[in-house]
Amino acid sequence: MRMRRIATLVAVLVAGSLLTGAPNPSAEAAGTAAGPGDSSSTGSPERLGVDLDTVTIPELQTRMAGGSLTSSALTTAYLRRIKTVDPKTHAVLRTDPTALRQAAASDARHRQGRARGPLDGIPVLLKDNVNTRGLPTTAGSQALAGSPPDTDAALVTRLRNAGAVLLGKTNLSEWANFRAAKPTSGWSAVGGQTHNPYVLDRNPCGSSAGSAAALAASLSQVAIGTETDGSIVCPAGMNGVVGHKPSLGLVSRAGVVPISAEQDTAGPMARNVTDAALTLSVLSGRDTSRLGTRDVSGARDVSGGLPEEPARPGTLRGERIGLWRLPSLGPKVDAVMTRTAERLRRAGAKVVEVTPPYQKRLAELEFPALLSEFHRDIDAYLDTREGPSDLAGLIGFNRTHPAEQTCFAGQELFEQALAAPPTTDPGYKAMRAELKDLSRRSIDETMAAHRLDAIASPTNPPAWTTDCARGDNDVIPSSTPAAVAGYPSLSVPAGSVNELPVGLLLMAGDHQDGKLLSLGAAVEHRLDAWRAPRYLPSVGPDAAR
Repeated sequence: MRMRRIATLVAVLVAGSLLTGAPNPSAEAAGTAAGPGDSSSTGSPERLGVDLDTVTIPELQTRMAGGSLTSSALTTAYLRRIKTVDPKTHAVLRTDPTALRQAAASDARHRQGRARGPLDGIPVLLKDNVNTRGLPTTAGSQALAGSPPDTDAALVTRLRNAGAVLLGKTNLSEWANFRAAKPTSGWSAVGGQTHNPYVLDRNPCGSSAGSAAALAASLSQVAIGTETDGSIVCPAGMNGVVGHKPSLGLVSRAGVVPISAEQDTAGPMARNVTDAALTLSVLSGRDTSRLGTRDVSGARDVSGGLPEEPARPGTLRGERIGLWRLPSLGPKVDAVMTRTAERLRRAGAKVVEVTPPYQKRLAELEFPALLSEFHRDIDAYLDTREGPSDLAGLIGFNRTHPAEQTCFAGQELFEQALAAPPTTDPGYKAMRAELKDLSRRSIDETMAAHRLDAIASPTNPPAWTTDCARGDNDVIPSSTPAAVAGYPSLSVPAGSVNELPVGLLLMAGDHQDGKLLSLGAAVEHRLDAWRAPRYLPSVGPDAAR
């Protein structure tokens, strides 16, 4: 039942406005493909016959099924684009030397009429904290840069079984931004600094910085990110792409470098909601991690009760959306939210202003709880890899390796986690119980009081200038309620401030992923806010927002 409902959602999205209403910049401006009708399989962007910036997975699959496009040509085009464009962004750490062999195997399946589903032959980039057999998986740290993992993460197994082409690994904020008190998002000792493709001296946000920047630069069709609090949706918003943080447990954590089993999840990132939904349909399944907290197999309905015959795709009529403005992100971001609300109202949605409760208390409790959970979970993960065997060993490694100190030198969070109470401590247990209660009530009570289908807020401020000495200069509160509650959230492009993208974050109730993606597709179509990056060197001071 659950997979049938996912299929229904995907069919709705594919049939809907995403395929007819997406922005369509010229191939020259996009820097990718032209030549309609050219069925060459050379992989040359000029002869591929698709615009890599705007093409969707259903369009690619239609072309591959009809024989006018091959996965080998598509994969070659992305590999060439990585070679020519990524020197500007530093988003991709390494490509998989077997990528073209994977693509050739997919082409054979397509010729035989045995394609495995929507991701068969589709190039996917993986954040470099997701175990990938035969490829280094480092979390950005030289401590893990030796031998690759012996086995794939569970989600990688699902991608391989679905026929996806694993294109390579993306840079990330080292240890998913859980090392230093003043980190610089997008920096790691292994990959250096990832740049925002819209304005190259600006930050891509963390920690799925490389996945988001790579998508903005059209270096892959989709990418996988991970989030504990904000690390999928903030990079998506700041790089002008789509990022979906699934409900906790919907995507297996097994084989992913952890921060906290109580909040960690991997999720899909893409340039449109259709591709994100299709990727989720492959990623979702039972969480087999021994640290799993929720069994989503069996009767769980990922579609969140999507009707068997939903209303016309793309409609917002009758939807009720609560707008959480967050004026602390500045007047220009607030102006983007005002324009967004006006467009949604014109499309028939009812938009009411809300302020979810308990935010101050959530901010007080979350970090101390994560410290205890990180110590527990990173020790368990390190025990599976060559290198430091536990957190204490990792701290010692960083002290003796200068490359680990070239951007942010500190490892204050590691040291605090080492000294934090264990997760068996009654004080910790009370803290996590209160976090779970208040975060869920924050969303549930707000949605019930206003009879909402979703809560919306700005995902991010305009990207700040990257500065290792200063570190990141913004705390973005919008992601916290859904992240702590384990509820789904989705960022879609909403507009920009001085060339810098701003996303709209949509949140919904527990395991309402399908409904949220369907709503997000309609919002994305109505806002029509995506624009290709121009790789500007700068746009002036941070006061731009």
